[in-house]
Amino acid sequence: MAEPPKKKGDPKGDVAVQERPQTERARRYAVIFHNDDYTTREFVVHVLMEYFDKTETEATHVMLTVHYKGRGMAGVFTKDMAETKVDQVHRAAEASGYPLRLTVEPAD
Repeated sequence: MAEPPKKKGDPKGDVAVQERPQTERARRYAVIFHNDDYTTREFVVHVLMEYFDKTETEATHVMLTVHYKGRGMAGVFTKDMAETKVDQVHRAAEASGYPLRLTVEPAD
């Protein structure tokens, strides 16, 4: 006949719990469009739709905010993603002959 399984350790003892290391949330960065007197409104709307996945209505709202307030936020991303988007837009603006300026600022 088979013996019942033997219990290991103290049945009244503490349970060992392995703690998980706390992972910090990646810092977020905002991509900011700055107003200038040369870049057309249509180009800004196009860039917002193409590189920031905005609808035409959302892109128009951001463009008008930039136009009337001097700056507007296109989105919040990780630092690498924000810098990549700024670089892509700067290249597109330069290729089209516009001095469009974007910056990356901490969002937190």
